[in-house]
Amino acid sequence: MPGENALLVLEDGATLRGTAFGADGEAFGEMVFNTGMTGYQETLTDPSYCRQIVAMTAPHIGNTGVNDEDPESGQVWVSGYVVREPARVPSSWRADRDLDAYLRAEGVPGIAIRGTRALTRRVREQGAMRAAISTVETDPARLLDRVLASPQMTGADLARVVSTPEPYTVRPEGQTRYRVVAIDLGIKASTPRNLAARGCEVLVVPATTTAEQILAASPDGVFFSNGPGDPAAATYAVDAMRRVLDAGVPTFGICLGSQILALALGLSTYKLRYGHRGVNQPVMDLSTGRVYITSHNHGFAAALPAALPGDPPAPALPGVSAETPHAIAPDVSAETRHATTWSHVPSRSRQPFDTPYGPAVVSHVNLNDGVVEGLRLLDRPVFSVQYHPEAAPGPHDAADHFDHFCALLESAR
Repeated sequence: MPGENALLVLEDGATLRGTAFGADGEAFGEMVFNTGMTGYQETLTDPSYCRQIVAMTAPHIGNTGVNDEDPESGQVWVSGYVVREPARVPSSWRADRDLDAYLRAEGVPGIAIRGTRALTRRVREQGAMRAAISTVETDPARLLDRVLASPQMTGADLARVVSTPEPYTVRPEGQTRYRVVAIDLGIKASTPRNLAARGCEVLVVPATTTAEQILAASPDGVFFSNGPGDPAAATYAVDAMRRVLDAGVPTFGICLGSQILALALGLSTYKLRYGHRGVNQPVMDLSTGRVYITSHNHGFAAALPAALPGDPPAPALPGVSAETPHAIAPDVSAETRHATTWSHVPSRSRQPFDTPYGPAVVSHVNLNDGVVEGLRLLDRPVFSVQYHPEAAPGPHDAADHFDHFCALLESAR
């Protein structure tokens, strides 16, 4: 591992010095953290991390090296990578190369710092912010000026940046039972693989594909994928979603796809303070009370429906996202500053709400902070979840959502 000095500068002026690894150069992006103890290769290649610098909270990263079977896309999408200690020698029979060599080949700078815990706490307290890693700039003030001139994540339309330029098809090994069109807003390879394992022939199309083009393929169902950026900027995807809903085709969305459904239903979206990124987020299915331990990677979320008559006003808590105080008592950790108690099911998630496509419900909520984690139309075969049932490294609690989608496809025949 190269021993060059490197800088990490946040937009609030915080500066951390560390040891460079990966590629030489500079990286700019939104500073976020991931709490997963495994799955770093899937994190690196997840298109949802486009234009983000990712800090891993687990202390040792790279222990199992990198292989050619686990990537979720054809390239590394993170802008930069922050770890406490990258493994010097990988230890896995599946490893083809080490993490340092992989990042160098992909042109992605990394920095090893002792203060990953302090960095994570700062992002939790101050929120996700712009940042830069540099192995060439030695003056933090000059680097900070460039950080402040870099683009914000709010308003960023990144789905079209990461999407496939041309359609392609993923076929099942056995008989084709259903034909699904998947809108690639930043799709991971494991998603069409999960659908194909259930007998779906999946036509993956670019993010800007119109509803007319989608429906011309005569699909049994339509899937809207995960992806990066601000959902409010992906107006083309919202327009396509609305036309697909008008057609009554079974529809399933995850992550960004869930936010696109929210916008199509008339809800709004907003930016979380520091987001959900990791593999241990507890989510409750409000219809059954079942709790899923789920994989997350999102910095935006769907807002709750408008307050119902008789709902108490949301408390004005310092440092709390405008959309989450319903779920939080004073001095709470999730999306706030401290930790004592919270009410995990907000009142506005309990009742159906009207949409142009009939009544809908919030189907799932996050038990850490009450954020909307799923939506479902009551009179149409349409649902979405904010988390990742396709998560290859796990957990796999929510993999049955693909089975539910296939059941909807069967029922619609």
